[in-house]
Amino acid sequence: MTADNAALPALGERGDAPVLESEAIGVLVVDDEPSNRSSLEKIFARESMRVWTAESAKKALDILRHHRVHVVLTDLMMPGTSGLELLKAVHEVSPDTAVVLMTAYATIETAVQAMRDGAYDFVEKPLKRVHIVKSIRKAAERSALVEENRTLRQEIRRLSRREIIGQSPLLRRVLDVATQAAPSRATLLILGESGTGKELVARHVHDHSQRAKGPFVAVNCAALPESILEAELFGYERGAFTGAIAKREGRFAKAAGGTLFLDEIGEMPLVMQVKLLRVLQEGEYEPLGGNTVKADVRILAATNRDLRLEMEAGRFREDLFYRLNVIALTAPPLRARREDIPLLCDHFLHVYCVKNGRPAMEISREVMEQFYDYPWPGNVRELENVIERAVVLTKGTVVQKDVLPEVIAEAANPVAQTLCFSIGTPLEEVELRFLCATLRHTKGDKSLAAQLLGISTRTIYRKLGDGGEGEER
Repeated sequence: MTADNAALPALGERGDAPVLESEAIGVLVVDDEPSNRSSLEKIFARESMRVWTAESAKKALDILRHHRVHVVLTDLMMPGTSGLELLKAVHEVSPDTAVVLMTAYATIETAVQAMRDGAYDFVEKPLKRVHIVKSIRKAAERSALVEENRTLRQEIRRLSRREIIGQSPLLRRVLDVATQAAPSRATLLILGESGTGKELVARHVHDHSQRAKGPFVAVNCAALPESILEAELFGYERGAFTGAIAKREGRFAKAAGGTLFLDEIGEMPLVMQVKLLRVLQEGEYEPLGGNTVKADVRILAATNRDLRLEMEAGRFREDLFYRLNVIALTAPPLRARREDIPLLCDHFLHVYCVKNGRPAMEISREVMEQFYDYPWPGNVRELENVIERAVVLTKGTVVQKDVLPEVIAEAANPVAQTLCFSIGTPLEEVELRFLCATLRHTKGDKSLAAQLLGISTRTIYRKLGDGGEGEER
């Protein structure tokens, strides 16, 4: 297409729209007329922009796939693929890139259609330098904002999604079993103290299962009164009871195609245990006042109670226990995986510094030593709360002892003389953890640790992997 661009080389002054601060604006000019491409390339180059040119939509899309382009400036009428068709293709290839259309044959209908299809601006030829530069700069700002918003949303989703943090052998063994069991249809019972991350283990199973694309629905059985637990789980029809003015889906229906996680299953009343047993045995349930419905869910359950003691006391059904206990996993307490404390601290520091708009922080050595010695009865949840408090109260960038809760700050090595190990822990791991605990107790003094353990310092160096050439002292 031929257009009158004779005025382009002599167009007015620079546009006054703000410029992106982080990098030069990248502009891709698409026009089948060489003179138009050359004129526009010179204009944008004088504005310190990075410029690419293309004579066709095909070449433009190839450039777009290989370069960071903020704005595509394309002619509307071109042989083959039109500007409107290119606009749609750009949004598929690079959604953050803004598109400005230009034409010598503008109509209101065409401009409206361009805007509906997602164009940032629509300009008429012959172009004026001030106008086109201003339009490109504003389009680039819009492109940067779209990208920034998308990045922030991804970061918020990432931070809000809880992860299992830790590399201790004890934790990795639990996760290995969870990963292996995830693709099966087996019911899992997740045991462990409060705050150990039982729901995170359940989510790990769900994410690695064939139902990962389906919903993950969690129900805290202890938080729902017995009178409404059945309605919450199974739902109800309109008129099923006084006050049921409309049909309501239960958690089983909401979890269809996915996973239903029943937390604190040990708190479930006996009458509900019978109904849950039927779901596990028959694969179906009945909403209150409704007909039988197939249960398309995988059930995972968790508890911090000893269900065998609950069975002996008559508070938990034996048949339900064995239905749930196909595969049992135990989320380890934090005191049994103290080597994960630094990783957890780094993770929570990052989360709460971002959440509270604080600069990056670190834990002082004195505080970290106290964290190692503290028994953490509330486990990871307690540590998370302590870190959040520290982020809020710390004036500088290093967390010191004065911002810790008194129960931790005043603890005088309460577990320095005690270590706990699960049955089946490899002897090599027991020795290493015992050695590390002793070194923490001696503040890193290997000679004193060797005396307490009745071994040579050479043995300590060898077991720590520091080499075995140290002199025996």
